[in-house]
Amino acid sequence: MASILFTNAHIATGERGTSASTAMLQDILVEDGTIAAIGKNLPDRLAADGYAIDRVGVIDLGGKLVCPPFCDTHLHLDYVFTSRIPGAENTTGTLFEGIQRWSETKATQTVEDVKARAKTAIEKELLHGVQFIRSHADVTDPNLTSLRALLELKEEMHDLVTIQIVSFPQEGMYSYVGPHGETGADLVEEGLRMGADCVGGIPHFEQCREFGARSIHTIVDLASRYDRLIDVHCDETDDPTSRYVELLAALASQAGIGPMTTASHTCSLGSADNAYFFHLKKLLKNAQLNFACAPTENLYLQGRQDTYPKRRGITRVKELTEEGINVSLGQDSMQDPWYPLGNGNMMLILDYLLHVAQMMSFTEIDDALQFLTINGATTLGMRDSYDLKQGNPANFIVLDASSVFEAVYERCPVIRSVRNGRTLFTRNETICKHYADQVIACPHDAPGIL
Repeated sequence: MASILFTNAHIATGERGTSASTAMLQDILVEDGTIAAIGKNLPDRLAADGYAIDRVGVIDLGGKLVCPPFCDTHLHLDYVFTSRIPGAENTTGTLFEGIQRWSETKATQTVEDVKARAKTAIEKELLHGVQFIRSHADVTDPNLTSLRALLELKEEMHDLVTIQIVSFPQEGMYSYVGPHGETGADLVEEGLRMGADCVGGIPHFEQCREFGARSIHTIVDLASRYDRLIDVHCDETDDPTSRYVELLAALASQAGIGPMTTASHTCSLGSADNAYFFHLKKLLKNAQLNFACAPTENLYLQGRQDTYPKRRGITRVKELTEEGINVSLGQDSMQDPWYPLGNGNMMLILDYLLHVAQMMSFTEIDDALQFLTINGATTLGMRDSYDLKQGNPANFIVLDASSVFEAVYERCPVIRSVRNGRTLFTRNETICKHYADQVIACPHDAPGIL
């Protein structure tokens, strides 16, 4: 692969202010898909060291904001674009009817169908700057159709996107029993043997509290035995007595795998009182647990039994962040029985989060992209190789803004995505005129992926 020098990049580091000065701009030298050098005035420095700078392709980023690729840390690729299947309509708009509708309709899907729908969703996310996705695959299906499809797609699309797959029992580890007596727990373990990256669960959906607690013990045991990450749909309910997150944190901490563990949703924390959360936050912090929040989905699904005041179902993102606890974001759904919208634009997900969590101080806005970048990579367990540093893979995106504040304020689009030194797409032909053969130049209304 040819060497490429990306010049005049404003690296997103959360600087205060509204625009980048010339002194802040940096250059990125990419060789063989890796960041070979990064810093200010790189052409002059390289030339002084005898580097043949005149033989390097140059792409001038024009002072635009550059950051690591976005991470979608909670998505269901097997469910996408199924909301209009006959019988899939969720008339109550509740989480539990969504699960019922999916249970009644999922038997009609095939591996080819799942792959075709999921590929469309991935392409949408790619064009919004996402290169890292954690997708749950429903394994409460004796044929394991979803898991087989996503495992194939993970390999087929690895040059474009990194996909982590959660072996997820949508209908419960112990509430689901298959036609041959297999439990959801059995199928989760089979998913791990087949190659899933994470152990999933849904304790609040189990038929009784004891089944829910048993599922958490099983999850931690499986993760320890198979050396896998954990991602649990945890306390996705307005019920403040749903407290499986504390059991998850305690067991994961005792097993020494807290940083490998994610609690997704945790909507009940939005209904729990402050006395409980005051006690809980010490455990969460010591365990180094990760949280994945899906603000648009939970705004839509939760509070359905309330009149007014009406709870909005979002976990305590502001309070968790202030305690130094890692929180990342997910699209969760695209047109499925749980959510009729969703287009993979993580800047919109971030926008909702900042509003509903009331995180709008200038400091919080200037730090906001971390929810989609560094925090996401931490949740995925990929932090060491993720950031814009010398020696790391040359993965980054360019946003149509000159500062983080402007990017958030404008909900700006991604105008270039680079993966392993290769430009996947660009929406702005002016920034690629020096090295056009490396990119596919796309007009604003018709982006594509190389």
